[in-house]
Amino acid sequence: MSDLPEAAERRLSGGAFSSGLSVSDFGACLEMGLEPVGLVQGFCAMHQGAYAMGGALSRGLSPYGGSGSGYVQNYQCPHGMISNEHRSWGQNYEQTWVQDAWNQGFTSAYHRMLEEATTLGAHGVVGVIDTQTPLGDMGVIEFHVRGTAVKVLDMSVPTSSPWNTFLAGQRLAKVFEAGYVPVSVVAAVSSVRVWAYCVTEYLMEGFAGSMWTTASNSSNAVEIEQIVTAQTWSRQRVRASARAQLQGDALHGADLRLVEREFEKGDLEIQAVLRGNRIRRFKDFDPLPVPQPTVRLS
Repeated sequence: MSDLPEAAERRLSGGAFSSGLSVSDFGACLEMGLEPVGLVQGFCAMHQGAYAMGGALSRGLSPYGGSGSGYVQNYQCPHGMISNEHRSWGQNYEQTWVQDAWNQGFTSAYHRMLEEATTLGAHGVVGVIDTQTPLGDMGVIEFHVRGTAVKVLDMSVPTSSPWNTFLAGQRLAKVFEAGYVPVSVVAAVSSVRVWAYCVTEYLMEGFAGSMWTTASNSSNAVEIEQIVTAQTWSRQRVRASARAQLQGDALHGADLRLVEREFEKGDLEIQAVLRGNRIRRFKDFDPLPVPQPTVRLS
């Protein structure tokens, strides 16, 4: 056995195998020559103090949030000095510490799942699911990555690093049919903090009068430029991070999700998470055999 926790060793050494697949996905895997051998999983709990830092910035405890090591964009008030409470400047900046903490937590849980799969002698892991769950109000995030380890029926030699994919069942069968094989899951994150300046603050509060806009745009329909820029940059950044993981392979089944957390008066944290499947072509399109029915009604 490898350096797995005692509870994991006890679970993996049991006589019966476990599976996280549905009945249809289980049957489709058997039809493709993939034999499920066990449910494998990995965990990691990370204390992300960056969230506490974001809350302090929203209360005005720091006049400058940009780290200097990532994306930073400043915004200046177009109105001149109005009052001490008037936000004469604003800023978008990349929260590199949030991205590093997320990547470390996901990667640790992911590799622990693969370690369990290797212990079972699996060739791959299908139907991977990953979740991030906050534990109370302690600033702790639990990363959980799990999937079903499988063996290729006509392949006796185990691999040193099992391939893995979010796909299972018919969706995985279609990838094989198209001439591709799964390599690994891809997961990337980007995090941008929006420290609103006066124009963003007023527009986010519903004031669209010309006195809050720049001279070049006095229309009642006003684009909130600072928010649009942050949203656009976060999407571009997470796509670039995912592309770097592909190393020339293709990305299949991409799922991009954006989460916004508002502090007050237009101050936001924008986090984008992109997941997908890294796949590699190994042959031309070749239709799979038509599945044979296992139950006949007549």
